[in-house]
Amino acid sequence: MIAPSKKFKNPRAQHNFQGRTCSIIGVGSYLPSRVLTNLELEKLVDTSDEWITSRTGIKERRIAADDEFTSDLASKAALKALENAGVSPEQVDLIINATITPDFLFPSTACLVQRKINARKAAAFDIEAACSGFIFGLEIGQQFIMSRTYDTVLVIGAEKLSTIIDWNDRNTCVLFGDGAGAAVLQNRPQAHGLLTACMGSDGHKADLLSMPGGGSRCPATADSVSQRLHFLRMDGKETFKNAVNAMYTAAQEALRRCELDISQIKCVIPHQANRRIIDAVAERLGVNNEQVFVNLHKYGNTSAASVAIALDEAVQQGCINRGDLVLLVVFGAGLTWGAAVIEW
Repeated sequence: MIAPSKKFKNPRAQHNFQGRTCSIIGVGSYLPSRVLTNLELEKLVDTSDEWITSRTGIKERRIAADDEFTSDLASKAALKALENAGVSPEQVDLIINATITPDFLFPSTACLVQRKINARKAAAFDIEAACSGFIFGLEIGQQFIMSRTYDTVLVIGAEKLSTIIDWNDRNTCVLFGDGAGAAVLQNRPQAHGLLTACMGSDGHKADLLSMPGGGSRCPATADSVSQRLHFLRMDGKETFKNAVNAMYTAAQEALRRCELDISQIKCVIPHQANRRIIDAVAERLGVNNEQVFVNLHKYGNTSAASVAIALDEAVQQGCINRGDLVLLVVFGAGLTWGAAVIEW
């Protein structure tokens, strides 16, 4: 087994009898080229740059082209992550794609990604945990690495949210954008890697953030389309309140498991949904501005892609280096939430 670090506890070590840990060995992201600014949104709905910025912290977001789909975004992010990891598509054993905007209800978008990147031997499936999807995917992928079922797992968070946004609803259309992020998981000898992940859900509050139409409960009909049921709906005030509480609680639990103090975390990467949520969680955790990575102003809320894109940018900008401790914390529809501690 890997010797325990003096800096922190590895909560998985006592259960990991074969000594097989799981590390992120490469990350990548992709953002569509089209930028939609707040000033442009002023022409679409009754809003203003000042209103959007003051209430959300968002200045612009990316919008995918009409012929650019979630599988395309995911594939481009995946290839960048594989390149950064020095891993070929042929080496990938498993693809886990987190999304709420799949190309189709079936087949899975992960299978389309497998075809597009030519990962011929990989098993592939989608998961749906909304904005929490990437952390859920990391934890699932880690289990396959630790159990020695697979050696290389590709985890992706990808969304084309512009397809499910009601562009007549000024309260939601200003919040979301398109994009994808990916991570390559492998065992890295003598490294702790992914130390712990806390996940939670509360289906009793599922109605706070949902898309009513499109499933077996409300299949597409002329009536469902006319009622605009195939677009995202959100109770903003209740979602905000639940997000802050859940993210703080999950982060605290993850730190507790590793016997860490927040001051030992080099970089905190929260779900990029709203600047007020980020600031409220940061204040409750007691972190300083230098510890928190934020790119919300450039991309808005990209759901499952959010922390994956931010993680890639934080690495590329030198905010995270080998041996640093990183805290990811997320919240999404479901309700779902989670936090993960990583030794980079």
